[in-house]
This record gives sequence, structure tokens and C-alpha cells, in this order.
Amino acid sequence: QVQLVESGGGLVQPGGSLRLSCAASGSIFSIIVMGWYRQAPGKQRELVADLTNGGRTRYADSVKGRFTISRDNAKNTVYLQMNSLKPEDTAVYSCYVDLLSPGYYRMDSWGKGTLVTVSS
Repeated sequence: QVQLVESGGGLVQPGGSLRLSCAASGSIFSIIVMGWYRQAPGKQRELVADLTNGGRTRYADSVKGRFTISRDNAKNTVYLQMNSLKPEDTAVYSCYVDLLSPGYYRMDSWGKGTLVTVSS
């Protein structure tokens, strides 16, 4: 069992900033990838950003230059710093992790999601 605890969502004005955090705990041998997806009302879920244990990052084109993903490997925690937020960033942001269990099984786990609302 792996648990993901997200925090940091909320209401922010356009142009503002928020920082999301996601801490993974439980039966983890090694984390391969941690990242964030989002789903806006009436839209499909999309990748926002992810980060491999080797340091490789991926970003959605719509957030490049505004969002930064980082990770604290010692704490199994991933962060998403979101700057210059726009109303179109409004969505439920969900953390995910791709990992190896102590038995060397590869698996993934998802957080419950945190709502980010960008509005004046």
C-alpha cells in the first residue's frame, strides 16, 4: 500500500502563485517518477509535469516557464511551484507516483487531488 498526501491547493488571483506538495509513504523501495496531472471541468486529464529519479522533467506546453517541479528524495515528496497563474489553470491537480515496491513490483499510485481555482 502506498499513500499520497497532497496539499497546497486553494483560491488565488490571476498572476498569483501557489505551491503544491505531495508526500508518498508506505511500501516503497524506489520511486521512478513523481508528477502531477490536472483535470479541468469538462476536459480530459492532462499531464502538468513530472520528474524522474534521474532528474529528467516533462512539462505541458501550457505551463512551461511558469511552473517548476522539484523533488525531495529523502522525504519522497514532490513539489509543484506554480507562478503567473491563469484562470485556465483552474483544475483538480492530482499527484501520482510510479515506483518499485519492496518486492520489486512496478506499480503506480494516485492522490485524491487538490483543487486549484484561479479567479479574481
